[in-house]
Amino acid sequence: MTKPNLALVGATGAVGSVMIDIINARENIWGEIRLIASARSAGKQIEVHGQPHTVVALSEEAFDGIDIAMFDVPDEVSAEWGPVAAAKGVVVVDNSAAFRLDPEVPLVVPEVNPHMANSRPKGIIANPNCTTLTMMAALGALHRKWQLTELVVSSYQAVSGAGAAGIDQLTSETKAVAANPEAGLVSDGVAQQLAAAGLDQAASPWPTPIALNVIPMAGSPKDGGHTSEELKVRNESRKILGIKDLKVSATCVRVPVQVSHSLAVHATFANEIAVAEARAELEKQPTVVVMDDPENGVFPTPAFVAGQDPTFVGRLRQSLDFPNTLELFVVGDNLRKGAALNTYEIAELVARELA
Repeated sequence: MTKPNLALVGATGAVGSVMIDIINARENIWGEIRLIASARSAGKQIEVHGQPHTVVALSEEAFDGIDIAMFDVPDEVSAEWGPVAAAKGVVVVDNSAAFRLDPEVPLVVPEVNPHMANSRPKGIIANPNCTTLTMMAALGALHRKWQLTELVVSSYQAVSGAGAAGIDQLTSETKAVAANPEAGLVSDGVAQQLAAAGLDQAASPWPTPIALNVIPMAGSPKDGGHTSEELKVRNESRKILGIKDLKVSATCVRVPVQVSHSLAVHATFANEIAVAEARAELEKQPTVVVMDDPENGVFPTPAFVAGQDPTFVGRLRQSLDFPNTLELFVVGDNLRKGAALNTYEIAELVARELA
């Protein structure tokens, strides 16, 4: 049996680096593994499955002989180069937002809708946004049994969702505040301390300090006062779960956490649902871990979840005022299951199909 050849586009980026770790940690099912990045990263050496691999520059020729290409690059790069690769017969698995809502591009979570990966008219499969992905394994399992009808979500998103710049900004701000902790306790004290440390707020991904703070807006502003992240939660949840009329309300918040997105989820179902039944169903899921003993301090937190692959669920409870409604707290590593891992799992699905 011939093993398919795999390309990773964006191999030297933040998510690409996590992808390399995932490839190295899993069974090697590939023939050739080709690492692709921008011209400035070409020539860099990265070890994959114990062998050095030289990064090559992104070009049409870079896809010669490739069967599956995972794209971990900005939207505009995927939009330009994804169709180029697909035109050469490559199955593109894209982690950007460029194709997620294209009706001819499946939006896939292997635990929820793996069959959709087989229908790809444009040769492209999209990976959902990390915020949406955080809750999909759990919600997909509950939806199969009780039929989800309404979803209210508040997200608490790690700074790594804004890339390396987000992590660097939080690190710099935290160091500045630590040098004079009292400054952060007074009005605008953090901003004053950052200025004193020579940090330029204009260079930050956010208009206000993130250290010792929360920013009630993740993503870019859109019509009606919503943000891009909030609209992704709505539109992508509908597409993945196959519920065109799913009622969704989302508020996305940036918090001073490096890795792992957390979601407070209020989920309403068409059928009566009991906490014990929901917990039992979630515990059956191979990629969901239930941590739900709050009286003994057992619940998922971003610090605990960071670096792990599963989705973690806790604070399961029946809503007091809304029938057929569960409240739950869901946490997932946004760089792993929220991005690199799900992309790789889609590639594994396609590899089994091509074998």
